[in-house]
Amino acid sequence: MPCPCGRGIRLSDCCGRFLDGGAAASTPEDLMRSRYTAFVLGDAPYLLRTWHSSARPDSLELDSGTRWTGLEVLRTTGGGFLHTEGTVEFRAHYVDNGRGGVVQEHVMQENSRFVREDGTWLYLDAAGGR
Repeated sequence: MPCPCGRGIRLSDCCGRFLDGGAAASTPEDLMRSRYTAFVLGDAPYLLRTWHSSARPDSLELDSGTRWTGLEVLRTTGGGFLHTEGTVEFRAHYVDNGRGGVVQEHVMQENSRFVREDGTWLYLDAAGGR
């Protein structure tokens, strides 16, 4: 199965290794892509594990009516070997059932902020989502 994050490689060789705990994301972009993949696959526990404790909700219920259909990474800042912060601006495409069961296409654009804590990248928040 190809990875939903759009890199064009198998899930097991891409984001799957992060979701199953076999590896940790080495950059904010890797973490953002793996979180998108977790949304696609409905893996709420992974999303909670990778959310910074200062902003993490107590629980997370994913909308089963939302189908994620594509990811575009627009820009990244920071997130290098010596950095403790980074951002990833992206567009996530999705469809859902609107009124009367009509399928509606949507695009969510966000500039996500990430922090590295004890060597692990974590999602902090959205700095300017649309």
